[in-house]
Amino acid sequence: MLIRHAPDLTENDVTPKDVYIRRREIMAAGIGFGLGLAGTATQAAQVTGKLSAKRTFWTNETPTDLEAVTGYNNFYEFGTDKLEPVKYASALTTRPWTVKLDGDCAKPQTVDIDTLLKGALEERIYRLRCVEGWSMVIPWIGIPLAEVIKRAEPLSKAKYVAFETALRPKEMRGVSDRILQWPYVEGLRMDEAMNPLALLAVGLYGDLLPNQNGAPIRLVVPWKYGFKSIKSIVRISFTTREPPTSWNRYAPREYGFYSNVNPQVDHPRWSQASERRIGEFKRRPTLMFNGYADNVAQLYAGMDLKKYY
Repeated sequence: MLIRHAPDLTENDVTPKDVYIRRREIMAAGIGFGLGLAGTATQAAQVTGKLSAKRTFWTNETPTDLEAVTGYNNFYEFGTDKLEPVKYASALTTRPWTVKLDGDCAKPQTVDIDTLLKGALEERIYRLRCVEGWSMVIPWIGIPLAEVIKRAEPLSKAKYVAFETALRPKEMRGVSDRILQWPYVEGLRMDEAMNPLALLAVGLYGDLLPNQNGAPIRLVVPWKYGFKSIKSIVRISFTTREPPTSWNRYAPREYGFYSNVNPQVDHPRWSQASERRIGEFKRRPTLMFNGYADNVAQLYAGMDLKKYY
């Protein structure tokens, strides 16, 4: 056994207990953590075709291994354990699939997912930060959220955008667990939704989204915690009032509406000051707005970010 001793190591650099205990199960799933595991995922990603896209918003950071991205997921509709979605999400039928645009808008409509796929797609590599302290770097393919919003021509009184996930009890075994109110819902302020970084993702790593990653269409908001990036969207609504969000309903003291990555505001049960990139051993400092401050800090000028967390 190799035992490391170094003055710069702290307890935060130790492999998390739950990962160590489940190391054989994780190895079987082919997920490479700080343990240095490698392998082939036992459950293949549910991809059905290649996507062509122009590259925007890129970074030189190393992407997270595909096996980890598609094998270690938060998607409570298929189970609360991070290894359950890859096992059970194949039950979700993703065609036909439509997204309803409604609420305070001039042109409410229902859009077929394949119509959106015929539009101009963009490939972007974004960091996605989970509130528990781990993160991934993923090459996403999608459509700027602003483009889809413009289709519906929101009225001037529409200040927020609300999102809703599909609710299919026969296909989503996890909704029998009442830990959350179903369907899963999320929301953004209109200016957040119109920011160029906000993306409706339809693919990753050049392929269509696997079911466990939110197929066929999900939100990616890279300066916020991952749970804001709602999966398997069926409805986008425009509203004058701040919409409810699932995790804020569940624990309002722990999960605010904004949920911006802010290392200066700790979660009540753990620090947000550092993170562990999946596939790496050492933790790294958490960056304000997940490193996207130059793109989004102006959205929150003058706001008390400890009050509006």
